[in-house]
Formats: sequence, C-alpha cells, structure tokens
Amino acid sequence: MTPCNSRRALIVGINDYNPRCFRPLKGCVPDAQEMAKVLSRNSDQSLNFDCKLLTSADGPPITRGFLRRQWRDLFHNFKEDILFYFSGHGVLTEVGGYLVTQDGEPDDPGLPMEQVVTMANSCAARTVLLILDCCFSGSAGNPASLQPGSIGNWTVLREGVTILAASGSTELSLETGGHGVFTRLVLNALGGGAADVRGYVSAASIYAYVDAALGAWNQHPLYKSHAAFLNPIRLCEPKVPDSLLRELPEYFSRPDRQYQLDKTYERTSGVAIEAHVEIFRKFKKLQVGGLLKPTTGDDLYWTADSSGYVILTDLGRFYLQLVNDRRI
Repeated sequence: MTPCNSRRALIVGINDYNPRCFRPLKGCVPDAQEMAKVLSRNSDQSLNFDCKLLTSADGPPITRGFLRRQWRDLFHNFKEDILFYFSGHGVLTEVGGYLVTQDGEPDDPGLPMEQVVTMANSCAARTVLLILDCCFSGSAGNPASLQPGSIGNWTVLREGVTILAASGSTELSLETGGHGVFTRLVLNALGGGAADVRGYVSAASIYAYVDAALGAWNQHPLYKSHAAFLNPIRLCEPKVPDSLLRELPEYFSRPDRQYQLDKTYERTSGVAIEAHVEIFRKFKKLQVGGLLKPTTGDDLYWTADSSGYVILTDLGRFYLQLVNDRRI
C-alpha cells in the first residue's frame, strides 16, 4: 500500500439545490462526510487517501466553475492514485449525463460526466477511480455519440481508469433512510464487507459486493474499468495475515499434501504439545479464511481427536502458489 501523500481524493456531496430547479436531497452530505472518514485511513488507522471534502453544508457553493477548478487541482501534475466521489443530482440530456451543481438549471444543469472522465483519461495519475452516486451515473464514460438512443453503448477509458456508478445510464439512484442506497453499500464494502483474505478491498470487489446486495432494488450499479491490476482502495483487518500465508510451504510442501493431526494438537486433550497447539491455532485461522479444511467433517477438534487429515482448499492452493512465487 502506498503512503497517503501518494493518494488523493476529492469527495463532493450536495444536498441543497434551488428548489425551483431541483428538489433538495438528504443523504448526499452525510454520505460524503462518511466516505471521507472511511477513505482517509485504513482499518488499522494508517493513512490512506488525503481527502478533500466539499459539501453544500459548509464552504463556498459548489458551482460549475468551482467544481471545475477543483477537478483541475485534483488531476494536475499528479502521478499516483486519484479518487473522485460525487453524491448529488444527476441528469441525462441528449448529449449525455451531467453532475448537477448548486447553480444548476434545467437547461444548464452543471458539468458533463464526460468532462471528468476526459480529465481522468488525460491525466498522468497511475490509477483513477470515479465513484458516482447520482441518477443516470452509468452514462459516465460513454461518448456523447453513444449515449442511450444511439447505436451501441461503448465505454472509452485509458489504462488505469475505473468508474463505479450507482445506476445504469437510464436509471435513478435511490435514497432511503437519509442515505444513498449505493453509497451505504460502498461504505459497508470498504469497511470490510468486500475485503479478500489479506484484507484488501478493490474497486472490483466493491462492485461485486454492491451488485449482489442491490438485487432487490430498481437500480443496477455499473463497473467500467481498464485496469492493469486490482489496486487496493482500502486495507481492512486480514482474515489471514501475510506472515501466516508465508508459512504455508512449511506445512504443505505440495499443493495436494495431507497434514495429519492428532490429540497432541488439541490443548484440552491431556497430551498436548505446545508447538503442536500453536500449529492447530494457525490452522483454525486458515480454516476461517477458507484456505484449509479437514478431509472429513468440518471440525478440526474432531480431526485431531481422530488423528485425521487436513488439506488446502483451492483458495489455499492459490495462496500457496503466490507464496512459492514470492508474490507475498
């Protein structure tokens, strides 16, 4: 994971609009505030993104010109990881989707979604993640000539750019209980719901988590990416620490090796050997992480009591290979 000064994020939440033009919203400001809080640090409180938070609750109005200047500052001369989050109104026009700013009017709603995508495509950053929680956000990344109603629906992104959109290009984005449905799920994913065995949360795993959870809602998140690798967005507590993963070859010299347990591995057996008890503790952690299982049944205590065997799961074999390849 790269240090905080190598990662910057612009977080925008707009609740307050001219009521003659766009209805006020409730969840965008608190969602942006919570997003900045979660992204700024990993679960172990180490620094993550250097977050700049802009909301309609304080500070200058988030107008077209103001937000455009913030985009320029965000992307200018930065070569590491960039994240932009927007929560507010989105509208769809004949030339594509727009993020609605506070000075937005029906015929001039704000800034084109395509403009921030163009800036992401043109900047020097290693990776750019755009998270858009607004209606019609799925139109971001689609050239104006290929918006709904035209032939085709292509996305043009340079390598390293990813878009997570709350809804399809013709769908609304919902609020419930004072929060955006999409953002609430993204926050849960970042909190650990989408973490892998090592605690890494990627944009792809966030999408998979949100997509599975939104099955009952009338909005469908979209994931658009030209990613060369799955850059972690946040680090959560790992199910299995790297230090333990690197010990896998000590116990499983081959992917198909069966490791035999006996009563000396079980602390309460009366014949326990402390070194074996420590191995048993590690195996329980590997089992919880889905990397190890008994050959019969699912209880390691019973396996030890009956001198049974444990083996690596397919996931365990995968991580064994990563360790053997010196990738962990």
